[in-house]
Amino acid sequence: MPSRNISKSVVKRLPIYLRILDQLIRRGVEMISSKELSNESGFTAEQIRKDLAYFGAFGTRGAGYNTVFLREKLLKIIGLDSITDTIVIGSGNLGTALTRYNLTKNPYVNVVAVFDENPELIGKKIDSLEVMPIEKAPGIIKKYDIKVCLITVPANAAQVVADLVVKHGVKAILNFAPAKLSVPEGVHVHNADLTIELQSLIYYSSAEEERLERLDKEAKDNKSRSSKSFSYD
Repeated sequence: MPSRNISKSVVKRLPIYLRILDQLIRRGVEMISSKELSNESGFTAEQIRKDLAYFGAFGTRGAGYNTVFLREKLLKIIGLDSITDTIVIGSGNLGTALTRYNLTKNPYVNVVAVFDENPELIGKKIDSLEVMPIEKAPGIIKKYDIKVCLITVPANAAQVVADLVVKHGVKAILNFAPAKLSVPEGVHVHNADLTIELQSLIYYSSAEEERLERLDKEAKDNKSRSSKSFSYD
């Protein structure tokens, strides 16, 4: 791994390449070009080559990339060459769904525990896991040397939870709460605001051209009214 810093945008694209490689290998594809990876991922071939070049030379000119070899390299680069233990704090609908998905569908992550402060949720089962009281989180973090945590609590509780897990050694947080978290240097937070994602998606679902024309017309009308208000007889 090079000593220079790698941008977050590059790091976020690596798991997408990995997912594509997983699918290609299951289909028996042995070699793939950057152009074909571009078609699969939506990123340009130039961007893909640039991203991978940060970490080494993994392809062969004129032949492309060996899917198994590139997958193995990406696993090591990302840190998925061994299973990562993680915890989930918040066992509501979203926390339950994320826990169940990672228990059954994500081969790179092992959810070792789920926590909540709601007495009505403590003790419920999510597949093989029983929801534990939040007070037990520090002990579990220490026992399993947890470095990654998923937070799915209400916005007003997110910072308290973040402070708790960071205090006991967590270095990376995937935050699903609609709140900006303040963490010390060296702790990384990725925010996954599903509401914002849905609202931004709605932009593309309606008649974009008509909407922009309407906004442009409104701006011109407002400018016209403003200029008239300052006119003199």
